Amino acid sequence: MQPNKLRQLLTENKPSLSTHIHTTWPSVVEAIGHTGIYDYVEFVAEYAPYTLHDLDNMCRAAELTNVGMMIKVDQDGNRFNAQRAIGSGFQSVLFSDCTTVEEAQRCIQIARPDTPADGGLYGVAARRHTYMGYGGGADYVDMLRDTVVMLMIEKKGAVDHLDEILALPGLDMIQWGGADYSMSVGMAGQRGNPEIQATEKRVIETALKYGVQPRAEIGSPDQARYYLDLGVRHFSIGTDLFVLYQWFKQNGEELRKVMEGA
Repeated sequence: MQPNKLRQLLTENKPSLSTHIHTTWPSVVEAIGHTGIYDYVEFVAEYAPYTLHDLDNMCRAAELTNVGMMIKVDQDGNRFNAQRAIGSGFQSVLFSDCTTVEEAQRCIQIARPDTPADGGLYGVAARRHTYMGYGGGADYVDMLRDTVVMLMIEKKGAVDHLDEILALPGLDMIQWGGADYSMSVGMAGQRGNPEIQATEKRVIETALKYGVQPRAEIGSPDQARYYLDLGVRHFSIGTDLFVLYQWFKQNGEELRKVMEGA
């Protein structure tokens, strides 16, 4: 496996940039990598259909173009899906929908090696990340320790227990989820509500206090300034499906007007 780029950036206290994809077509990962701009690609598996073969092939494409891979997994079945993704070559995992400290701790354990020192749940598995050699030696354990663990803070329960979750050993990053949070507090669809925005700000500031890096998901570069001023240094911009939708809609409407005016 290639070095874990996101882990290196975190260790060196440097910023990171990623983008989201729903598609499992490896050529899309390859195209993003060829830009030379993004540090990693997040496959939002929580929302998209995929097979285990897709996970292997996306990682192969990423390695060809020196870009990392993150997977966002459903809460249900997260141990199976996260561990199979790590075995395919994904070097970071974003866990969704945690509501308690215990759930958050288990997510961290899923990605950590099963050793007395780490207390994780990932044992020896002859998957792609072992190449052709089967074993659970020191290099294998270190590779699992390097896996970047990120949690979505998107439920009322997680916000209520924010300090306890952020204090958990092994948690590297968090991502605010305004849509889910607003729904969980009875304000569905009101992500822009001042109360919701104030909670987001508190989550980011608290994470930084604990040394856990917050990441911001944005739709355009101009949205970054607010988060930069809060101290955020990690960003994910855009999602393939929404980029395509916006392009089709905007250009289709403009072309229709040209055609009708001809």
